[in-house]
Amino acid sequence: MKRFSIVFIFLALILAGSAISWRYYHIIYGKNVPTLLDEEHLFIPTGTNYDTLLHILDKEGFLIDKHSFDKVAAWMKFKKDYMPPGRFRIIGGWSNRQLIQHLRSGNQDPVAVTFNNVRNVEDLAGKISDYIEPDSFEFINYLTNEPFLRSIGYSKETALCLFIPNTYELYWNTSMESLIHRMKIENEKFWAQNNRTAKADALGLSKNEIYTLASIVEKETLVSSEKRRIAGVYLNRLSRGIRLQADPTVVFAIGDFTIRRVLNKHLEFDSPFNTYLYTGLPPGPICMPEIETIDAVLTPEKHNYLYFCAEPGYAGAHAFAETLVGHLQNARKYQRWLNQQNIK
Repeated sequence: MKRFSIVFIFLALILAGSAISWRYYHIIYGKNVPTLLDEEHLFIPTGTNYDTLLHILDKEGFLIDKHSFDKVAAWMKFKKDYMPPGRFRIIGGWSNRQLIQHLRSGNQDPVAVTFNNVRNVEDLAGKISDYIEPDSFEFINYLTNEPFLRSIGYSKETALCLFIPNTYELYWNTSMESLIHRMKIENEKFWAQNNRTAKADALGLSKNEIYTLASIVEKETLVSSEKRRIAGVYLNRLSRGIRLQADPTVVFAIGDFTIRRVLNKHLEFDSPFNTYLYTGLPPGPICMPEIETIDAVLTPEKHNYLYFCAEPGYAGAHAFAETLVGHLQNARKYQRWLNQQNIK
């Protein structure tokens, strides 16, 4: 009888030990991330501590049981005052151990940031801040800070020239310093390609001036085949000291982008961006031009045209003229069409 009791106790201890071992194994290696997730990316803001991370994981539905995660985090010495920030892809069905190892590694899932068709720094800030942690306010502060901009070779007027339209892979928690550094590298790489710097030098213009002229061409036409011709017109005017008289610069100067027809009263608006009042290029771009447009300015069509105006219709094409007389004829034709369409 005594021997049976000893055997029974021994078996009970083995079973209890097995149960405890199984429980610990399940807590560590068992599934604790739901198989189906509403959102597969976890965002950990810069400066997050462990307690805040646990709250985010639980609130965002990344944990089945936050208490088991908390235990494993303690065993794995993951409880810290600082958590690696970033955007992390979470796989449904992961265990506590897999989730903690992934977050501890700092192995982020990058974001594809695309920007083009941007009018100004504020517009760009709104687009980029949708992808990365710094908000648009911080972005604008950097790109309107004159001392900082001068230190990297730009000004408030030319800040947009730093950004070449494209799609870039960035980490969500990219700082503004890192973003600016990356854009400088991409900018230098862009101008080094296809002899762009040499082409700009041959035209007697700086990179920022090429970008600025391209921004005007961008707003002047929707027809790709016209871009090199329009660039040629403006370069002809610049070389002869004739004011550019570009309507898009007036619209930009006024800041009312709903204007459909530039009137004489608009031409009197005093701004260095108003190329009806001031000779030469404006102090900076009026939008972010497409790469195609920058290249059109770098390889302009050679001709004697000094004028152009829109042709009647909505195709976006223009009529070109070498003389003021020819231009006025084209302009009157277009004005009659505008009046017929009741475009004020």
